[in-house]
Amino acid sequence: MANPRCYLDISIDGEMEGRIVVELYTDVVPKTAENFRALCTGEKGVSPRSGVPLHYKGSHFNSIIRGLMVQGGDISAEEGVPGESIYGEKFEDENFELKHSRKGMLSMANSGPNSNGSKFAILTNQATHLDGKHVVFGKVIKGLGVVRSIEYVATVGEYYPTVDVVIADCGEIPEGADDGTINFYGDGDVYPDWPVDFDSKVDDVSVIINAVDFIKLLGNEWFKKHDYKMAIRKYRKALKYLDLCWEMEGIDSASLMKTKSQILTNSSVCKLKLGDLKGALMDSDCATRDGKDNAKAFYRQGQVHMALNDIDAAVQSFQRALELQPDDGGIKKELSIAKKKIADRRDMEKKAFSRIFL
Repeated sequence: MANPRCYLDISIDGEMEGRIVVELYTDVVPKTAENFRALCTGEKGVSPRSGVPLHYKGSHFNSIIRGLMVQGGDISAEEGVPGESIYGEKFEDENFELKHSRKGMLSMANSGPNSNGSKFAILTNQATHLDGKHVVFGKVIKGLGVVRSIEYVATVGEYYPTVDVVIADCGEIPEGADDGTINFYGDGDVYPDWPVDFDSKVDDVSVIINAVDFIKLLGNEWFKKHDYKMAIRKYRKALKYLDLCWEMEGIDSASLMKTKSQILTNSSVCKLKLGDLKGALMDSDCATRDGKDNAKAFYRQGQVHMALNDIDAAVQSFQRALELQPDDGGIKKELSIAKKKIADRRDMEKKAFSRIFL
């Protein structure tokens, strides 16, 4: 019989980030693995001792140590307490056969020997100093990218995340059933959110390029629906897949750069719509760098500069866009508006100076 698989659906700051799928080592640490499995399903109901639901759903990741681990599963929400297990307040260390040998390993948090509860850690790096002190009971088999997203949430004080990182849903995946990582957002996306989660290694660059084009189109569809956050998520995903291409055989570097510039241009306008001017400028700057003949990238860059009230920089961007597309009415209009703002500013400056020397 295969080891059980469980899933954790993660939200960060109220936005769904994705699914983590884990394999539990019931063949080595059956009691510890069963504790995690049952807390994922919530099948044990409410604790007779504390009245707390014995369920990870709704619990938080409350400690992030970048370069080492992310820690969650505190169903009691009490500081310094390792949470409550399905066996009672705590249970013993089962064994230390499995080691903290690589990222993605699941390990029980504790407050000393034989004090396991509900809290657990997912390693983001090797942590051999924990061997013999914490029980390893599973590993992430899909969703390491989601773990990475958690790891890079900003923290304050003693590694506390500045935004809520929540297990929005969780459960057990029946043996042989689909793990739910494909089409997670229900938009027809047939590719894993993270390329590392492909079931098999892909060496054909055309397969990856097809994935990039498909995911970019999904981003465009979300944009048309005015869901700019989801559009950004798809554009970011397309860039992850595009990054796989650079070291593959038979690539067309110029074509890849053009595609990257287009994706960044689209992402820039989404961020502009959301008021993330810093992010919009960063994306548009990268788009113009990677696509020197991408008129739309310079146009978007100009729009961001206008929003930032950097009119002189906006004029430069619009002028470059117009050089690339001399007949574009939209570019001409924006350039005219920007030039008028500069003229108005100069008139105001002249009037101000004239009053000084009266």
